[in-house]
Amino acid sequence: MANVTAYQGEPGAYSEIAALRVGEPQPFESFEEVFAAVENHDVNYAVIPIENSLGGSIHQNYDLLLQHPVTIVGETFVKVKHCLLGIPGSTIEKAVKVLSHPQALAQCRNFFAAHMNLKAEVAYDTAGSAKMIAAEKDSTKLAIASKRAGELYGLEILQENLADEEWNITRFFCIAHAKNPEPLNVKTIQDTAHHKTSIAFTLPNEQGSLFKALATFALRDIDMTKIESRPFRKKAFEYLFYVDFIGHQNDRNIHNALCHLKEFATMVNVLGSYGVIAE
Repeated sequence: MANVTAYQGEPGAYSEIAALRVGEPQPFESFEEVFAAVENHDVNYAVIPIENSLGGSIHQNYDLLLQHPVTIVGETFVKVKHCLLGIPGSTIEKAVKVLSHPQALAQCRNFFAAHMNLKAEVAYDTAGSAKMIAAEKDSTKLAIASKRAGELYGLEILQENLADEEWNITRFFCIAHAKNPEPLNVKTIQDTAHHKTSIAFTLPNEQGSLFKALATFALRDIDMTKIESRPFRKKAFEYLFYVDFIGHQNDRNIHNALCHLKEFATMVNVLGSYGVIAE
């Protein structure tokens, strides 16, 4: 089987840009289908957006990481450059609707504030919105998507750099099946000093339990790069903690920290250790 990489969305989506760095992209309509494709060995890998510098974490994908037998084998970062697209002859002045993914619409609030004649309309995907208006050939509808999507669907770029902030970057995880994951045949940072590890854990509802959990890393000088809490779906008002830190799970001090955490945490799930996939 070719090095096939699943992603959610249509050709031209930002996820496709990430998938192209790993292998041959294969689109799927939903994130659930993407995870199922990895679980069923229909694809070698998948790329999933996990965090955006403006919109924050994509919580659905964090949940799916725990629900499927997958492991993170790499991460990559895609600069999001939103363009306003329309069929040939469209203008901002004559348009009435702008379609895009809800996160993309939220990242362009300043543009909508300056163009009160345009109504934001939610679509399932950025590239999907471009595909829709190209098919409908309606000059009153525009889309917010990538420049690549505009080229693929024969649309004109009416305006570039629509996002409120210039530093609009999406972080993607590359995932593989948890059992015997294939090594990535791409340019990654191989030095374990530059690896990251992601984990999820739950704690007993006791005073000082989070302090104890964080101390297992702090006492070993492990550099934590992210911590986030999420409601634990299996029990009301208890929380899952997601943590990223520098280093590989097989490093001695990290192995010892994880063993220490498992002594009192009610659940510890190592989501993967990984390097950076280059552009």
